[in-house]
Amino acid sequence: MRTIEASLEDLAAEFEMLDDWEERYRYVIELGRDLAPLDDAERSDANKVRGCASQVWLVTEPQADGALKFRGDSDAHIVRGLIAILLRLYSGQMPQSIRAFDIKSAFDRLGLSGALSSQRSNGLAAMATRIRRDAERP
Repeated sequence: MRTIEASLEDLAAEFEMLDDWEERYRYVIELGRDLAPLDDAERSDANKVRGCASQVWLVTEPQADGALKFRGDSDAHIVRGLIAILLRLYSGQMPQSIRAFDIKSAFDRLGLSGALSSQRSNGLAAMATRIRRDAERP
């Protein structure tokens, strides 16, 4: 299993190959296109992420080995891409690794903190908080 830090380094290298934020936005949207859609039943109130301007749903699936698998979807293309980034970092990780990871530093490393509108940044933080909260459950 890859560490969260290794996945972050891969993402950072991918972002660094792109010349500017216009290209990076397109890349983030492209990442979102690869997400498997959630079915209608999973687009429930229980899976909805609060604090996002767009509709966002996250599904947490505990695995037999204790790791957490995440799936997600949104009605906004850029947000789907942001979900894809979070899933690359967190899905398949153990709860203690998720809790120990500094996501704010990761957002800074990827340049997301300065490139997103405050509304998108708040939504991204809300999604990360939801994942962390799910990792804190016994």
